Amino acid sequence: MSGEQNAEIDKQLVKRVQEGDKKAFDLLVGKYQHKIIALIGRYVYDQDEALDISQEAFIKAYRALPRFRGDSAFYTWLYRIAINTAKNHLVSRGRRPPDVDVDVADAQYFEGENKLHDLGSPESNLVKQEIDQVIKTVLDQLPVDLRVALTLREYEDMSYEDISVIMDCPVGTVRSRIFRAREAIDKEISPYLK
Repeated sequence: MSGEQNAEIDKQLVKRVQEGDKKAFDLLVGKYQHKIIALIGRYVYDQDEALDISQEAFIKAYRALPRFRGDSAFYTWLYRIAINTAKNHLVSRGRRPPDVDVDVADAQYFEGENKLHDLGSPESNLVKQEIDQVIKTVLDQLPVDLRVALTLREYEDMSYEDISVIMDCPVGTVRSRIFRAREAIDKEISPYLK
């Protein structure tokens, strides 16, 4: 299914919810709950806490849906609510989310020639597992804004423009955050790729 078809389906479901069809909202929840939980999991590491926050985000989205005008895709709008809910949750628990904003104009990240050779051998599989663990560890240690920007780009395959809407910052800041996150990961995994 193309992005346009997906957006059109969301649009129809949103319209049905706005007309009073609660089951249409259940379909939207079913469609996006795993992505929202994963996103919130980048802010809070406790699975139960992430589930509670995602439920709260969906409740907020449901209440705000009558005012949703469709200026952005539903998916982008929902992500924005989820991120704000997660940040508010952290603040209410006295765990202030980091707010690092270094704007490096249009920073680009160029992947090197770092490729694993002999893919499929037991040694390369072990190295791959180690790299995956290193990436997870580095991701967990990154400031929240860097981690979320990279996650939305790499795992959710979102455009820089959508990420800038979700994170409420300029595209240049998004590029900078992704660049810095990739740089931190690259630094840690480069010994494994030599």
